[in-house]
Amino acid sequence: MNLLESTAPVATRTGLTHPVGILGTGLHVPRTVVTNEDLTRTLDTSDEWITSRTGIRERRFLEEGRVTSDMAIEAGRQALARAGVEASELDAIVVATFTPDQPLPSTAMIIGEALGARRAMPLDLTQSACSGGIYALLTAAHLLQNTNHRYVLVIGADAGSRGTDPQERTTRVFLGDAAGAALLGRTPAGFGLLGWDTDGELSYEVEITAGGSRLPTSPETVEARSQYLKMNGKAVWNMATEKLPESIRRTARHAGVELDEVQHILLHQANLNIINEAAKALGVSADRVPTTVQRFGNTAAASVFTVLHETIENRARHGDLLIMSAIGAGFLWGSACFRHFDPFGEA
Repeated sequence: MNLLESTAPVATRTGLTHPVGILGTGLHVPRTVVTNEDLTRTLDTSDEWITSRTGIRERRFLEEGRVTSDMAIEAGRQALARAGVEASELDAIVVATFTPDQPLPSTAMIIGEALGARRAMPLDLTQSACSGGIYALLTAAHLLQNTNHRYVLVIGADAGSRGTDPQERTTRVFLGDAAGAALLGRTPAGFGLLGWDTDGELSYEVEITAGGSRLPTSPETVEARSQYLKMNGKAVWNMATEKLPESIRRTARHAGVELDEVQHILLHQANLNIINEAAKALGVSADRVPTTVQRFGNTAAASVFTVLHETIENRARHGDLLIMSAIGAGFLWGSACFRHFDPFGEA
């Protein structure tokens, strides 16, 4: 089925002229499993402390010599293969990460070169942190309103093990490494992206202080370990438990659906307690809110893609409604509602 030819321009409540959706997903996690017990050997913590406060039991860390783009390339290849699309057909690659391979050149360009996506425009979203997956998906959907564009590959990838201080338990126990991908393209009217919500509130409660123009990297910043992520856990809890449910409700309204109609609510996998609290606030049963945080930890921009991939692979049916929602440093948050289009599941 040629999706591009089968979808005529339509007026939608989203303001998008051309309906677009997710045609394939991919996920890559490193082989190295790091358990809570492993972390107790170097940090003043315990398995009970980590599990009770985060729900995390293990996470994956990148092996020495591997970088963020290595994970992203593998996830991207999977998404392309599942959609039956060649890398040479890509019009753009949008990569969300706060742990790029290096400040320059573009990580999206590195990924595109490895995939063989010679004509794809590389776009890097480097400061949207854990909400990056949502912002990248919305960016791709808008790029696809250009009738010359057919496919955009979206990737959320982070190596949290490289961005957190190995000596500091507050952030070290949370973050893991992963990459997730989604290929976006045209869908028939009524499928794909139905509505979204984004918002933000400037805060320095989650930040990396060194390495920018305010505080360039120096021997002093390295000694102070200012290159690592710092986080006020209480502030994150307060913002996440308030803003995620609000954003999800607004997104459902914008999409013209009732929350009870949504089969799958895919939350940023920051912390199991936050996920449970958000689900409780929404009045949503646990079976509609899949989780991966226990196995992978908080994988930042990759986080929502971990549950998206597993849901698409194992749970979602043609026509199901999904709402994805995430919040990250900034604070930035956002949600997006999709009606799942499965070209093999059409009636």
